[in-house]
Amino acid sequence: MKFKLLTMLLLVLVAFNGLAQQKKELNIIPYPSSLNLGSGEFKITVKTVIDVSSSILAEADFLNGLIRNGIGSKLKLGTAENNVIKIRINTVLAVEEYQLHVSTNRILLSAGSNAGVFLGMQTLRQLLADKIEVGGGQLAFLAVPVISITDKPVFAYRGMHLDVSRHFFSIAYLRKYIDMLAMYKFNKLHLHLTDDQGWRIEIKKYPKLTAEGAWRTFNNQDSACIAKSKDNPDMALDPRNSIEKDGKKLYGGFYTQAEMKDLVKYAQSKHVEIIPEIDMPGHMMAAIKSYPFLSCTGGTTWGKLFTTPICPCKEETYQFAQNVFKEIFEIFPSKYVHIGGDEVDRTSWETAGSCSELMKREGITTSGGLQSYFINRMERFFNANGKKLIGWDEILEEGISATAMVMYWRAWVPDAPLKALKNGNSIIMTPGNPLYFDSPPDKNSLRNVYNFKVIPPNFPKGKENYIVGAQANLWSEMIPSENRLEYLAFPRAIALAENLWSHNRLNFESFNARLKKHYPRLDLLTIHYRLPDLENVVTERAFVTKDTLFFEKPMKNMILRFTENGLRPNVNSRELINPLRITENKLIKLGVFWKGDTTLREIHEINFKRQDLAIATVEKRLEPNLAAYYFKDLRRTEADKEVVTHADSVFYTDNISVPSTITAPAFEVNFKGFIAVPDDGVYTFYLNCDDGGILKIANRLVVDNGGMHAPIEKNGQIALKKGAHPFSLYFVEGGGGYTLKLSYAVGNAPAKPIPSSWLKH
Repeated sequence: MKFKLLTMLLLVLVAFNGLAQQKKELNIIPYPSSLNLGSGEFKITVKTVIDVSSSILAEADFLNGLIRNGIGSKLKLGTAENNVIKIRINTVLAVEEYQLHVSTNRILLSAGSNAGVFLGMQTLRQLLADKIEVGGGQLAFLAVPVISITDKPVFAYRGMHLDVSRHFFSIAYLRKYIDMLAMYKFNKLHLHLTDDQGWRIEIKKYPKLTAEGAWRTFNNQDSACIAKSKDNPDMALDPRNSIEKDGKKLYGGFYTQAEMKDLVKYAQSKHVEIIPEIDMPGHMMAAIKSYPFLSCTGGTTWGKLFTTPICPCKEETYQFAQNVFKEIFEIFPSKYVHIGGDEVDRTSWETAGSCSELMKREGITTSGGLQSYFINRMERFFNANGKKLIGWDEILEEGISATAMVMYWRAWVPDAPLKALKNGNSIIMTPGNPLYFDSPPDKNSLRNVYNFKVIPPNFPKGKENYIVGAQANLWSEMIPSENRLEYLAFPRAIALAENLWSHNRLNFESFNARLKKHYPRLDLLTIHYRLPDLENVVTERAFVTKDTLFFEKPMKNMILRFTENGLRPNVNSRELINPLRITENKLIKLGVFWKGDTTLREIHEINFKRQDLAIATVEKRLEPNLAAYYFKDLRRTEADKEVVTHADSVFYTDNISVPSTITAPAFEVNFKGFIAVPDDGVYTFYLNCDDGGILKIANRLVVDNGGMHAPIEKNGQIALKKGAHPFSLYFVEGGGGYTLKLSYAVGNAPAKPIPSSWLKH
């Protein structure tokens, strides 16, 4: 009897262990559709053979290079049944679908295409030791767990974008960028090659585009970067992109056609499709300065918001555009070519005689119709040359054919995807919030990207296939260096990669745990990524008698160093190992470093202020809700913020948000009244807004999140006595972001929305 009980117990333990193995998550990003983990491992040694057909030798060589990095030599090609890696094409599988089966004596990787094989190799790559990313070859073997994976992406278009016009990035760096995209299964790289600030691609028929248009004297964006570089070296201009010419220092650079063709081939080897963008009819200052005939006025200047565009009413413009795109088509084999089509100042068209004649001849009634005429005519040229046009969502205005692809970016035009659907256009989602990665990240950014809904909630059921995927954009006005680019892109790009691949089975907590185990691999690849956030960093701290400075590090390789003298922390600054006692007003600059790296990766300025508890108001009768003063236009002076007598309308609200009834692209709201807190204490307030917000309580500035910017959260503390205190929240929206959230916390508790019962007037 005892023997039977012992046997049953062992069987239960074995079964339980098998279940635990099944549930164990491996450090794979994006996470596979189906994964079953077995017991044991396969060991890749110098005696292992790769069995591969001739059609996928290039992909096999990529894998073999990683294996050589680990064990010191490439594997021989041959046939075998044991101690073998078999790689096969299986046309039953979808193009990007793969299966990976690992037993103790063989690995079998099969996929629907060469691209699918390569994608499967990225999963296998992540199952191998991090050391395969660099040379050295000192490992006796590479272990792969026994596993069975079947996997394919949810979205076909998985893209990243890079603006190389505002600031320039070398071919060598673009290769590194492509390598990172490939590892996380992106398949599209959108290169923004031209803009007002620089023309970056050689066009042989128009040599002045790069001889002149690729170079500039320092502009206001360069100056802003230089100013910021005093506190952040990552903001310094890359000196490799500056030259001396005719006694002037010029910034810029360009790619020859030969260089770009080589880059295209390199990207193809990583199954990444490069999509070029030549932005027109707007954003063409760099071209018009060299070829003034392109505009209606014979030159270009800055208007109220944008520059003078090229003229859609002259045949010379179309001859130029077609000649340029003919050369672009030769360089880039991608079926997609991006024409831009955004942010066009059409003022010069409205007074040009040639445009009046064209409008009369074609029955066009508005300048928007002229833009539609230009885009549609260029699309016909694209299609005749076997290309498919992509444009920013402005191309929908005044009409576009159903064959164009629309890239949706203007979050303040929420019906644009529906308009594209109605017109029959395929759609790529890239709204500024949260997919403009040039916007500085905060502690919410990674989660927001990971949980971004590619299919909008109001999108009709059964039509989801019209949304082919998404991409994140990196506009480089304030990205002057490779380090700054990587800080902004990673790990947000990795979160987007899993979103687009595994969209229907997302789990942020699981992803975040796996991500932390990817950082050592990124270190080996010299990626200057943003480190995980410290918890409960409050930049404006209030205390009544004393406070402490201390943080639990989310990763053991983090090193925290601080200064109390206003200077930027460095590797010699004092390390924060134990809680630092604070009893007086003090500014602490806290630097986050990574073990083995002398570079300051993150800096927090924490301003400690001693405060008495603010006395509650003596008002005896307060009504529910805050008063909200709405101004339908932006006011001109900072001093006018507190003046509410000239509001266009007044309403009352029990929550702090942008009312759904407000649809203006730019406006102001001033929320005023009282906030009634239930207890004495120090309260932390978190203000997340796009654009600016300024919070005052008890006539004290609590959070200054002012200025025009993308959604970002800032915080501050205030010491309050129980009761009601004067409350003012000024909010300005400059361009349709519509983000406004206010939450609070006491102590180290999680932030919560402000209870409506606290809000009075």
